[in-house]
Amino acid sequence: MNVFEESLIAIILALMVIVAFVQVVLRYGFNSGITGALELNRILFAWLILFGMSYGVKIGAHLGIDSLIRSFPRPLFRAFAVFGAAAAFLWAIILIHGTWLSIFGATSRGGGAVDYWVRFFKLPLGLDDLVYPSFLREFAGQDRVHRWVAYMILPIGLGLFAMRSAQALVEIALGRRELIIASHEAEDLVNENKDVLRD
Repeated sequence: MNVFEESLIAIILALMVIVAFVQVVLRYGFNSGITGALELNRILFAWLILFGMSYGVKIGAHLGIDSLIRSFPRPLFRAFAVFGAAAAFLWAIILIHGTWLSIFGATSRGGGAVDYWVRFFKLPLGLDDLVYPSFLREFAGQDRVHRWVAYMILPIGLGLFAMRSAQALVEIALGRRELIIASHEAEDLVNENKDVLRD
């Protein structure tokens, strides 16, 4: 699990570069192209973002403004840091499956990413341009790639984000981590480079 996001992000980036490169070579060199290459890259980019969210929490790379809470006493600062991690976790849980909010009187037409994905799983809708390879078409029962295949990342990515937010929450509460966001990167860079222009 430690290298899961890193490996998938590397694979997705590599696939995006390969698809774009091959498409450019085919388009300008041979006046042809890959059907659905643009749609595939768009889907891969969405997957990259949703995997990147959890990876950003894991390494503390999400940007945030902490100048106000840093002026608070240490116990109050930690309370706000815990609240921030809890809010990130709650946001992910609401987006994964929000029907439980009806307890508080909230109403919605859908139940979040899981409900959205299940609806597409039940429908035989295909993507616009992306088609299955010929050897998979009979097994899939249609030519175009099912939408649920592309949208599978919604519950998976949000689930990973919820898990990493819960980990950050525990680490902050135990004092092993300061914040869920990137902490004072700009100040660290200024301090590291303050003597560069002196010469």
